[in-house]
Amino acid sequence: MSFGVEIPFVTLLGFELTVFEGGRSEIVYAPQPEHMNSFQVAHGGSIMTLLDVTMATAARSQTPELGVVTIEMKTSFMRPGTGRLTGQGRLMHRTGSMAFTEATVYNEAGEACAHATGTFKYVKRREAPGQAAPAVSTD
Repeated sequence: MSFGVEIPFVTLLGFELTVFEGGRSEIVYAPQPEHMNSFQVAHGGSIMTLLDVTMATAARSQTPELGVVTIEMKTSFMRPGTGRLTGQGRLMHRTGSMAFTEATVYNEAGEACAHATGTFKYVKRREAPGQAAPAVSTD
């Protein structure tokens, strides 16, 4: 399944989108050795990226022609991220310009490793390939 846009950092991490519909998203991530911290578990930055992308994808799932930018994100870590990880996201509420979301990352045993809430702003995408990206308004 495609994210609908090219996201080089997501490609680098190897995220696989498995659900993208109705205000929900699911992304599977198999951390590689270079994604580990000094304790040999998934680095918190990679888990936060998984949470961020999972929430953004949930926000876009009802209007995939729009992009989103992260306005705010709060993350809680509950246990180390080991093995194959799955992020599940949900669009909780939206307005014409904002999305309010949440996501949880689970390990292979189905245990929650991290949870986040996030606020995203909807933005229009460029019209055609090769065009400069439009300025992202923050008002």
